[in-house]
Amino acid sequence: MRTVRNPRAPRVLSALLLAAAGLSGAVGPAAAAGPDFQYVGQDDRVHGLASPKGCVEAEGGGTRAVTNRTRATVTLYREPRCAGPAVAVLRPGTVTQVRPYFASARFSFTG
Repeated sequence: MRTVRNPRAPRVLSALLLAAAGLSGAVGPAAAAGPDFQYVGQDDRVHGLASPKGCVEAEGGGTRAVTNRTRATVTLYREPRCAGPAVAVLRPGTVTQVRPYFASARFSFTG
């Protein structure tokens, strides 16, 4: 029996480890230095945004692990330009899985 390796496995593993770090409540300079909003794209790359505002396109098409370290509520949309039905609404500090995908995100600050 021959084992076949997935060439994208290291990137996917890295993304999952980043998401796990967010889930574990990592505290310290390393955790604070990361992007405010982070997600794994359909392109299997980790994408991050620092200080996002308003409606932002999800480069690479967002899917899977999503981390919201902003002070905003984030609404994820299936369509570009924050159009169409909402896929999910993430409160500040949320780390979750999003399936199947999102194309844009609106950051709404309150207070």
